[in-house]
Amino acid sequence: MDTRTRTGKAASGILAGSFPAFVLLQGSLYAAYGTESPFLPSFLGERGLTPGEIGIALAVGTLMRLAAGPVAGHLADRYDATRGVLGIAAAAAGLISFAYLAGSGFWPLLAVSVLHAGAIAALAPLADALALAAAEREGTFSYGWVRGAGSAAFVLGTLASGLLVARAGLASIIVSSGVLFLVMAVAAARVPPAPARERLPRPGLGGIRELLALRPFRQMLLVAALVIGSHALNDGFAVIRWREAGIGPGAISLLWSEAVAAEVLVFVFAGPWLLARLGTARAAMLAAGVGALRWSVMASTASVPALAAIQPLHGLTFALLHLAAMRLIARQVPERVAATAQTLYGTLGLGVASALLTAIGGVLYGRLGPGAFWAMAVLCLVALPVAAGLRPDRG
Repeated sequence: MDTRTRTGKAASGILAGSFPAFVLLQGSLYAAYGTESPFLPSFLGERGLTPGEIGIALAVGTLMRLAAGPVAGHLADRYDATRGVLGIAAAAAGLISFAYLAGSGFWPLLAVSVLHAGAIAALAPLADALALAAAEREGTFSYGWVRGAGSAAFVLGTLASGLLVARAGLASIIVSSGVLFLVMAVAAARVPPAPARERLPRPGLGGIRELLALRPFRQMLLVAALVIGSHALNDGFAVIRWREAGIGPGAISLLWSEAVAAEVLVFVFAGPWLLARLGTARAAMLAAGVGALRWSVMASTASVPALAAIQPLHGLTFALLHLAAMRLIARQVPERVAATAQTLYGTLGLGVASALLTAIGGVLYGRLGPGAFWAMAVLCLVALPVAAGLRPDRG
């Protein structure tokens, strides 16, 4: 069989499988996030909230997501209904979004914010759980392709939100994100369910205890918390650092776009290739080592050529590590607690760590300025031996 024939069969396998449905699922999810997140604080301000009240509403929403995510994951595992829980949550997120339009003042909008946060808490983890299972089962596509499509959709959603606000006002982002969440609910019904499980997790905290008893899972949680969590300082203060150094908005936009483009490229192309050759442990070590390099440069200089050289490293420090975590979950976590594992990874490995390091990073940046990035480099170095201790991949 020649190369052209094999390529044609691979392409037809992708189109005949669940890949298009997962692209729609992840695309609608991250497009909704990209449309809503940049302008939601401004929308709340337009509806009468003070800056302090906006901060409270967003913080309480974060706490709600951290609490609701593992609960949704456990329910999905307990009743073997990952796709059903995902569809219900996406539909609820869409409908609750429209309630923002009827709200005005602190308490009504706080209530909507909390409900909305609870609905969206497990959307990404449960979508990941289904995509991982299908990618492993079908063998016609890589999870990274699906997640890369989500990252690209986030960028498109962010760009579209600016155009929408300019033409139709801030309320337009609420309408568009609500519609996209409803599209996601429809897409959830189109993706295949996870295979039926012979034994379901025990009720209560049994599934969580079972996961936390797995050493590789605990290690990956810690590596993700340290390395991906270290991005919190960059997300919150990189632009401030660059503007203080006299870098203009156009250059800042290009630098930020470099990182996003690298993320998509690693998810779709380089990441699966690297994982196949390095395995989970060495891929995680590479992400941690590159993270230490990236934050060291950020601490040392604001030279545009130097920044342009390190921005593409985001593809390794975030996307490659995320792919490594997904591979470990797919291959080392029992299927009966797969959804719970995804929500714990999103909550403990990413959410709590990012929230804490954002708060700590603000204090450090206030005292040390750019020197605060040295602390993030140290976190990545601490992650190196933990990543090295991950056991070899199991087929």
